[in-house]
Amino acid sequence: MHVLAIYICPGCHDRALSDRFLQALELPLDRHIVLPIDTHPPYSPLHVLDFAHQTWGNTIWQQRIFFLSFSAGVVGAIGAARLWRQQGGSVAAFVACDGWGVPLFGDFPIYRVSHDDRTHRESTFLGAGDEGFYADPPVAHLDLWAAPQTARGWWVSQNEERSRRSTAAAFIRHLLQIYGEIL
Repeated sequence: MHVLAIYICPGCHDRALSDRFLQALELPLDRHIVLPIDTHPPYSPLHVLDFAHQTWGNTIWQQRIFFLSFSAGVVGAIGAARLWRQQGGSVAAFVACDGWGVPLFGDFPIYRVSHDDRTHRESTFLGAGDEGFYADPPVAHLDLWAAPQTARGWWVSQNEERSRRSTAAAFIRHLLQIYGEIL
């Protein structure tokens, strides 16, 4: 039986921003790990996957990993997710927050969250994902991560330009509900 585990892959920024992100989403403390960027570069898929192996040990094979990544962390996390699948691991879903310029393709569900509509539109040619969110009005790049509950915007699907108003936090929490983590 696979257990859902949330893997947070932040960008190159102060850890306090990720702490604020986790508080905003109210993630269960015992169900997630955060990549320590001081020892593991977030843009390196091998380092991202290595930390998962270090943390979960042999129980890693019992995990369905929900990757939640931001900025430079999107680079390492998407590579790690693909490697994990090639090794026979289970990827529940992949969320890329402001992964501008990063190709997002894989045999698992992928979602984009962007700090503005321009970033969202320009990133779609590199893999639009199943659904997405973009802030409107735009928010600063780091504010998307540090305060997703204040990033108001549009929740969109592949075939709709605008679907409904939401916040980045509500969009991500919804995805976590779909994959069984938050009720």
